[in-house]
Amino acid sequence: MSISVNRPEVAVLRQRVETAFGRPPATHNGFIALVDAIDATLHEHLSESTLERLWGYSSRGTDAISLRTLDVLSRYAGSEGWKDFCAKLKASSPVESEEFGGESVVSYSLTPGTRLRLGWMPDRIITVEYLGERRFVVRESVNSSLRPGDSFECVQLQKGRPLYLDRFRRAGSDDETRYVAGERNGLTMIVVL
Repeated sequence: MSISVNRPEVAVLRQRVETAFGRPPATHNGFIALVDAIDATLHEHLSESTLERLWGYSSRGTDAISLRTLDVLSRYAGSEGWKDFCAKLKASSPVESEEFGGESVVSYSLTPGTRLRLGWMPDRIITVEYLGERRFVVRESVNSSLRPGDSFECVQLQKGRPLYLDRFRRAGSDDETRYVAGERNGLTMIVVL
């Protein structure tokens, strides 16, 4: 069985593995060291090329990852396996406070037509297109109540923070409201396409 690498839970798992490892694997030798650390800790072997594809280091890339690989990485990150990792992640409490930093996208830095893939727990993924003047439209939606054609304003998208949508409009409606996505755990994925 394979799982999409674009699931928000996979992005969080990569972060947790990096924390357990003590650093992000950023070179081929870094991935070899991660393989050795996993092998020493769990007596389970993963290929460095598999990990390089999962982290986006390899130019070959991948769209899916095996459940076995996710189970091993989840155990390395402190869970019993992939299913347990996802359950704990879903039940985890939101962060109360911390420094404002990390990966973010500010809307004024985008050009109209730029697309972003956003993800949040448990398995919500949307693709949005920037229209200009802080305005976005949803182009694709997976497991989210946001639908293609919905539009909103947003000044900044911050990984680890909820996505607050101002002047939110359902497709075909002129009524505006506010909407929040990823309220408990924040955005787990922000990818400029």
